[in-house]
Amino acid sequence: MGQIQVHQLGKSYRQYPGRWSRLLEWLDPRSVKRHSTNWILRGINFEVQPGEAVALVGMNGSGKSTLLKMIVGTLRPSEGGVQLNGSVAALLELGMGFHPDFTGRQNIIMAGQLLGLQTHEINELMPQIEAFAEIGHYIDKPVRVYSSGMQVRLAFSVATAKRPDILIVDEALSVGDAYFQHKSFERIRELRAQGTTLLLVSHDKASVLSICDRAILLHGGAIQMQGVPEVVLDYYNALIAAKEDSLIEQHQVGDKIQTISGSREAQITRVCLLDEGGSTTETVTVGQPVSLEVEITALQDLPELVVGYQIKDRHGQCVFGTNSYYLDKALVAVTQGRSLSYHFDFLANLGEGSYSVTIALHASHSHTAHSYEWRDLALVFTVINSDRPTFVGTNWMAPTLRITS
Repeated sequence: MGQIQVHQLGKSYRQYPGRWSRLLEWLDPRSVKRHSTNWILRGINFEVQPGEAVALVGMNGSGKSTLLKMIVGTLRPSEGGVQLNGSVAALLELGMGFHPDFTGRQNIIMAGQLLGLQTHEINELMPQIEAFAEIGHYIDKPVRVYSSGMQVRLAFSVATAKRPDILIVDEALSVGDAYFQHKSFERIRELRAQGTTLLLVSHDKASVLSICDRAILLHGGAIQMQGVPEVVLDYYNALIAAKEDSLIEQHQVGDKIQTISGSREAQITRVCLLDEGGSTTETVTVGQPVSLEVEITALQDLPELVVGYQIKDRHGQCVFGTNSYYLDKALVAVTQGRSLSYHFDFLANLGEGSYSVTIALHASHSHTAHSYEWRDLALVFTVINSDRPTFVGTNWMAPTLRITS
């Protein structure tokens, strides 16, 4: 069993106004306080149940790494506590504490012992670790000559060589190359299937959506929200683009949560999907010509206006997205009160299933620069296959087949 219980966890540091203040506070018999307290995290409460996969998300400086360090015990909390039930493997920092002057093989032995493995177990697992890390003859060279990617390969291979009850992974995997990232996430999926509990920090939305059951958003030293990964990530996405005068709202739409955010300097007034005849539709066939119509109104004078959209599958994964900036149709000097209608014409080369559309109004190439309005679940439609050969996946790629001998 692998369970994580975090209760009223907090971490603070003392800040002194001058170089001698710490010494004076220590020597002063009157115990005069000469410091202020800076709380990095406070009042953190959550549980991760056996077999559950939870993602920690948040902006840089939100306290994600600090929280993981307190959970695994490498950093002492200022208040609260953590209870871990089961064996733990953690990959928090590049190299996982490898000694730079020892070889990779020697570091495997030391790291394995820190994970609670006996020497004979490490020796039995050594071929498997070498094979998974794929660093070749470097296994017998000092770690100081390793690239950052090689260190990650070796550290992850050791940490997951024997299935732990709890696996905790910080953003170290983002250092590795694309091939190893795919390989490591496939192993994480295998461990999950075998019952390992996962606590993951990642900025990769696709990985979080595909692996995790729940997401926790850290912001301002506290838990801002937690719940279904797609909903939390939509809110986080809005938070990234939020300015002082921005609003973030969430509404129940059917069985899902819709996130709307932005400065409200422009507004989406209508979104619909049109068929070849110009009629609105909620059901299209694979490869059918359709038009996504987006009507907007400028509520203030806008220096620049870009309209974009994303199509997401039922899991919240983006299957396609673009905007008028990338299509060389960005507008400048849009006056207050002006209404515009955008028509994105395309072939619905999508697999069978349910899809949602996200609409964004902003300046520049991305909504993170200046977001006027971002609307998730602006439209939901269904794709059916009525005249194409049977296929699987989210995209229809119309192959031809040649057989040679």
